[in-house]
Amino acid sequence: MSKRFKIILSPIPLLALALLILPTHSMATNKNDTPVTLNIAFEEYDLQNGLHVILHQDNTVPVVVTSVMYHVGSKNETPDRTGFAHFFEHLLFEGTKNIKRGEWDKIVDENGGMSNANTSNDRTYYYLVFPSNNLELSLWMEADRMRNAVIDQVGVDTQREVIKEEKRYNIDNMPYGNMFTALQKNLFTKHPYNWSTIGSMEHLDKAKLSDFKEFYKKFYVPNNATLVIAGNINPSQTKEWVNKYFGSIPAGKPVVQPNIQEEPITTAAEYEATDRNIELPAYMFAYRIPSENEKELYTLDMIASHLGSGKSNVLYKKLINTGNALEFAVMNERLEDYSIFLYYALPMGEGSKESVEKAFDDEIRQLQNNLISEKEYQKLQNQIEMNFINSISSMEKIAESLATYRVLYGNTNLINEVVKKYQSVTREDIQAAAQKHLNPNQRITIKYLPR
Repeated sequence: MSKRFKIILSPIPLLALALLILPTHSMATNKNDTPVTLNIAFEEYDLQNGLHVILHQDNTVPVVVTSVMYHVGSKNETPDRTGFAHFFEHLLFEGTKNIKRGEWDKIVDENGGMSNANTSNDRTYYYLVFPSNNLELSLWMEADRMRNAVIDQVGVDTQREVIKEEKRYNIDNMPYGNMFTALQKNLFTKHPYNWSTIGSMEHLDKAKLSDFKEFYKKFYVPNNATLVIAGNINPSQTKEWVNKYFGSIPAGKPVVQPNIQEEPITTAAEYEATDRNIELPAYMFAYRIPSENEKELYTLDMIASHLGSGKSNVLYKKLINTGNALEFAVMNERLEDYSIFLYYALPMGEGSKESVEKAFDDEIRQLQNNLISEKEYQKLQNQIEMNFINSISSMEKIAESLATYRVLYGNTNLINEVVKKYQSVTREDIQAAAQKHLNPNQRITIKYLPR
């Protein structure tokens, strides 16, 4: 049965990647059998209306993934109309001029497929997975959604109630469900990352039907979209169908992405938020990292992995093994315009805000003052490489990765280059990034307390 799910920034315990069967790709290994290079072949081109098309042929699998990533997320909303990008993730399953309300999922199920979508701050992604003999059907459906989605009052009213229930269930009534909302609100003061992906229910209630129609007309256009077709395909036939169904869709006006800069954090600040669903407080220590220096972002990914991955790292021994914390996480949450380097912990027993803060700061100082050992460095490289391999371990993941690298990074071939970029990070780079970006005066602290 087809389902809807959302990507909404959330505390790390809610983020999990299922380990799926690895499809066949060209891969080189070193003497320790650690994957070091990939060669995922693809072809890309543009239609005259601006639609970017990426084809990945893998005839070893009996399925095809047809996906469209629109370069629109919550950051493209206005402060008085938040939640629109996520709302459309739901609304565009209501139907089209050619697919009646309630028929989308029925068509998918009857043809042995599955359908889903997700939303982030920066983009919205729709995908269909079918047996490969239904490729033409999937292209027709996605093209019809791009050209002919029905935006009417019935659909808007229906999805308003669906999203209100989702917010109640997944955020408002979920322990720690509003942690990341509190973080975004205080970490960003100018940039539209200031609000959550799910947005404000009050804004959605006040919005008129014309507001929704205008949003669709502005952002759901071929020149703001990337189409990825991956799996058991015949490229020449696929191109014919792409042109047949998408080629005549009119281009929209050019979409200009927001370009809003935040002032650097130079003085530490502390904020409070409360949650009626929790008994243990949580503490978040967050740094807002500019996105200009690509290598530093890979380096910060490695620092987060070094501090937060597995049970053998020092923070785990200091916090979990001693009973000072119920859980903790370190993550480098990459957004298109900024990166959020975040450490958070739930103290328990003898633990306190001061104890979990000290444990983290001690490890950061260690990185700033000393190079990590060669052994730790090699372990870190192995972790990063395997995490990346797992992130492209199904045809659906490959399709989404191709779209993401194209839309958010402007380089589809990063899917083949990213491991090398991590390999290029040296121990000295790790030390330098910690010294530059992870000082106490460059962060904010969120005290997330029981109400």
